[in-house]
Amino acid sequence: MHSDTSNTSIGGIGRDRIADLHETEGAAFRKARPKSQAKIGNGLPGFFGGVPMHWMNDWPTPFPILVDNAKGATITDIDGNKLDDFCLGDTGSMFGHSPPPVARAIRRQAGRGLTYMLPSEDALAIGPLLQQRFGMPFWQIATTATDANRFALRVARAVTGREKILVFNGCYHGSVDETMVRLIDGKPVNRPGLAGEFRDLTRTAKVIEFNDVSALEAALGDKDVACVIAEPVLTNSCMVLADPGYHDALRKLTRQTGTLLLIDETHTISTGPGGYTRKYGLDPDFFVLGKPIAGGVPASVWGMSDDVASRYADYNRTKEPGYSGMGTTLSANPLQFAAMRATLEEVMTQENY
Repeated sequence: MHSDTSNTSIGGIGRDRIADLHETEGAAFRKARPKSQAKIGNGLPGFFGGVPMHWMNDWPTPFPILVDNAKGATITDIDGNKLDDFCLGDTGSMFGHSPPPVARAIRRQAGRGLTYMLPSEDALAIGPLLQQRFGMPFWQIATTATDANRFALRVARAVTGREKILVFNGCYHGSVDETMVRLIDGKPVNRPGLAGEFRDLTRTAKVIEFNDVSALEAALGDKDVACVIAEPVLTNSCMVLADPGYHDALRKLTRQTGTLLLIDETHTISTGPGGYTRKYGLDPDFFVLGKPIAGGVPASVWGMSDDVASRYADYNRTKEPGYSGMGTTLSANPLQFAAMRATLEEVMTQENY
């Protein structure tokens, strides 16, 4: 008879041992960072929770690393400790911190204006660069991949006249409301950790398991889904690769049911210069990319097919004029364009991959 060790161990390691290790490593962390501890050991002043963004409290260290500078794959804290950085700002700096071409582009643009709500000359280069690299004929710029996903989903609803969105269990698409659902015992529910959400998100969002073709057929069968939003590989619940033929089935079934397909490459752009989409020949209706697209400067892009662009142009000719619910004041600013151009032309190269 096996005893239940769930309360005494994690992964077979005793909880007491884990607690001792945490205490020992925490003490070593503090000892190596006396300046940091003096400055932020009790939290950064003026910030709720002691940090400027609550994710910074997710690190297991006694307090966050207080960074002095970062270059390439190395972070140096204010105590002079140099650390190999395997996080790279959660891949926002996927190609290294402050790539020289991006740093030069930022310095050059900084003295020429940071935001105009008008295009700069770098914008003339960006559109063709995106077309050539990722294959979509029409593009828009946003500031985060969350925003880009939101805007693409709004367009999908506009052109299909449908309300529902389909996502995969365990997916990651930033903080898009419709994706904040999961399956528990086979039933769709709001994610338990979601703050301040009183709506039942499953009213407008369906959620199924990745790689389950039968579930996909059933979910799309009512022809009430505007768009399937998908990572080509699930990246936030370990790495779940698509089964052979699954992407073909996904594309076939979405087309058969008049459902649009959005591929979010924000995490999978590490596959190659054109992402998983170009390497494996996917053919989505929307393409979204954020995080490293501008070398660490906040920026994202979302592209659409000829068909979607034509249908959206028709929609715009008939809708009431006024605010579309898409776009933000600082999106498509000249600093983004300068950094994005340097990234696409000189950093996200085949050689660097």
